[in-house]
Formats: sequence, structure tokens, C-alpha cells
Amino acid sequence: MTRTAALAATMLFGAGIGGASAESRVALVIGQAAYRAVPALPNPVNDAKAIGAMLGDAGFEVTEAADLSQNELRAKVGDFAATVAAKGPDTVALLFYAGHGIQVDGENYLIPVDIDPKREADIPLQAVRLNDVLNTLGSVPSRTRIIMLDACRNNPFPRINKTTGQGLALVDTKSGAPGTLLSYSTSPGAEAEDGGGTNSPYTAALLKAGRESGLKIEDTLKRVRLAVNQATEGRQTPWESSSLVDDFHFFAAAATPPPAPGDNPAPRPRTVEEWRSFLKGKPVDQANALIVSDGSADAYEAFVGLYAEPPFAPDAKRWLDRHRRMQAWNRAVLANTGSAYTTFLAEYPDSDLTVTARKLADRLRNRPDNAVVVPAALATPVVAAVAPTCPCGPATPLLQQKVEPKKTDGKKTKSRAERDDPPKRGKKASRTRVYVEDEEDDVVVRRPPIYDAPSGPVIQFGGGFRGGYGGPSRGGDNYSPSRGRY
Repeated sequence: MTRTAALAATMLFGAGIGGASAESRVALVIGQAAYRAVPALPNPVNDAKAIGAMLGDAGFEVTEAADLSQNELRAKVGDFAATVAAKGPDTVALLFYAGHGIQVDGENYLIPVDIDPKREADIPLQAVRLNDVLNTLGSVPSRTRIIMLDACRNNPFPRINKTTGQGLALVDTKSGAPGTLLSYSTSPGAEAEDGGGTNSPYTAALLKAGRESGLKIEDTLKRVRLAVNQATEGRQTPWESSSLVDDFHFFAAAATPPPAPGDNPAPRPRTVEEWRSFLKGKPVDQANALIVSDGSADAYEAFVGLYAEPPFAPDAKRWLDRHRRMQAWNRAVLANTGSAYTTFLAEYPDSDLTVTARKLADRLRNRPDNAVVVPAALATPVVAAVAPTCPCGPATPLLQQKVEPKKTDGKKTKSRAERDDPPKRGKKASRTRVYVEDEEDDVVVRRPPIYDAPSGPVIQFGGGFRGGYGGPSRGGDNYSPSRGRY
């Protein structure tokens, strides 16, 4: 084959009949509509079927599911992670979820159809934590992980919808595994509309923009943001957080070869001053379209300073105020101290998060803010969890064993890192245990969030920073006496 013919074949394969690229592509598409304890949603199943069809045309191997219970939803995510692991590290994994999603105590939850909460404390027991989904997908080797949530609809549960925050809490993917993009159907702290047509506004915009050839996903989502904002007259503006390291297109341009790594680096974001200079003198509708497409706080701040009149300024100001509030809330949730929640209340004394912030501040009032985690070398014997090594099926209970200090008889002992280093040639390979230290009421707990066994990755739920993901849970699935819940 000549060099020209080889290049043409590569370009053709990269574009594909439906635009699929050379990497493996797998998708899990979920539509949750037939809720048993609250009125059914009209569009999620339609949304899931339409997105599944588009992804199939884009070269994805698609698994569709609808109206899942909690156990079924957990099992689907676990099976999907196992599929990603089997496909290998060059896989693009995409999860699309349409249905209810709510936040409780700064945590985001996807809502199964069999849920019937009587109080806020029922949500962690009956729903599926978003951080668990992110951790599960992040624990298996893959090139890119894309999570798209059309899940910011109103809280439908009358017994708790007055005390939980609106919409979903902010999640920064940069705190987790690189190569992740998380897209919300509206901005954090806001509610999305189900829509009066066959599809929700977010899904309808994604179906149109996603099929445009040659668009990077960041540009696709810019078009989605603007389309949804215009369709809802400013009431809803999608949002995303990205730590992608590779370009991704739903449908590649047929005549354009894929760029080499490092080509076309992402442009540096504009500062507020640069946005002011860029927007100054432009018609207000054009300036509004530019800042909505960009979706950054700096763009909105510059717009609010330049254009103070309706019809666009009030919506832009609400977006900016809500974004700043959700950033402050995220900082308080990550710190998870009484003073952090008190600081949030001082800055935002009257918001939809006030009740939650007061509750958490009161719950942590007896816990010192300056608690220090004891290093492992100085810790007294504690109970450590040994993770199961089976990568499939529901997680089994963690085995408990007591960790006793090793007797040295005056000899120098090797550190854990030295003991777990890869052995020299000819010796049996050792397993690597990654421990994370956390403190709960002056008790040092050493948790292995990931157990990297030769048999493959472990698919298990749990872990993740509150408000972020990828580390130890503080008041999440593990019981915390200071938080008073599991």
C-alpha cells in the first residue's frame, strides 16, 4: 500500500460510515421515568432512546436501560465498568442519564424508580451516589470518560423538597481521574425543565449539535448551552466540568485527519478584563450569546459590568450569583467543618442551602476544626479494610483484620512503599495497596480506596470526597459519628 493510500484509509476509518473513530467506544444510556412514589416523567425514556440512536450512529456499542431500581442501577454501572475494563485503555466510555437527580448535604444522587424517601436520611440509603459512579468508572483504565446528566429536574419528594438544595451540587472533575467530562443539563444549583415536546431542551439541543461533523465535544456543548438558553428564555443554561486530555468528536470530519497529540492546544481562557475589551461595543444580544456559549464566570462578570439593562442582564446576574454561591458551598462541603458552614451562612444567609448549612454546622459543632490526621508511622494499631478482588458482581462485605506493629528486634524495617515496589526479575509480582488516611473523631482510619490486583480492577461503590471525587469519604457511605449518619 502506498503512503497516499494508507493515509486515505486512515482518514476513512477515522471518519467511518457514522463518524466513529479508531478507539473503542462504549455507552450506557439510562432513562428513568416510571417513578413509583411520585408522578412519572414524560421524556426521559424518549431522551434515552434518541441519544442511544445517535451514539450508535457515532460508532458506540450502546447498552440501553430504563426504569431501574437501586440494585439494578448499581448493577448496570458495575457491568458497564467491567465492559470498559475488558475493552482496554484506549476506550471512550460515555454514560447518559435522564431522570431525577437531587443533592442532599452537598452530595449528588441519581434517583432509582423504586425510591420512596420519608426524610433526607433515606436518600443515601435508597439512591445511587454520583461520586460512586464517577469513582467506579475512574477506577478502570480508559482514555476518556464522558458523563452527561439530564438529571437536574425539580426535587419531586414533598417531604424533603423544602430542605434540600435546588438542582445538583457543583462537582469539579479536575479533582478526580484525568480524562473526564461531566455535563449537567443546567448550571449547579438550578433546575432543568422536562420540556413540552418529545425531548427535554437539553437532549433536543444535544441531538442536533452532536450530529454536526468535525466538532470537538467542547464546541458541541457550547452550542448546546446557547440553544438551551434560548429555548428556555434564559431559565436554563447547561454547564460542564472537564479534565479531558484528548480530543473527542461524536462525528469526525471526513476530510480531516485526526490531529497529532499536542496539535491545536486549547486556547488560554480570557480574563475578566480581556472579556470586557472583547465584548465592549457589541450589540447586547450578540454579547449575551458569546458569554452563554463560553459559560465561564469571567465572561459573565464582564457582561454584567457592561450591560446592566434587561432583557439579558437579570438572567446573567442570577447565573453569576448562583455560580459564586455554589462555589462557596463546594468549598464548605469539601472542608466539612462547623466553621466552614458558618462562613457560608455568613456570606449567604438566605438561600435554598441555608437549612442544610445550619444543620451541618450544628452537627459538627463539637468537632474541632484543627483536627490533625496521625501519620501511619505514628498510628496505634487500627482496623484496616481488605478489599475484595473479584471485579464482577455485587461488592461483598469488606473483611476486617487487625493491624499489629511488626517486631523488628532492632533491625531496620522496610517501609510499605519499599515492600510493595515491583520485585526484581524472577520474583513473584506483588500487589500494590494504595492507602488513604482519614480521621473520624480522633480515630485514624486507613482505607484502601483502590486495590490493584493482578486479576483486574475492582468494581465497587464508595469513596470520594464530598463535593468532589477520587479520595476518602467524609460523611458519605462510611459511618461518621460526627456526621451522625452512614
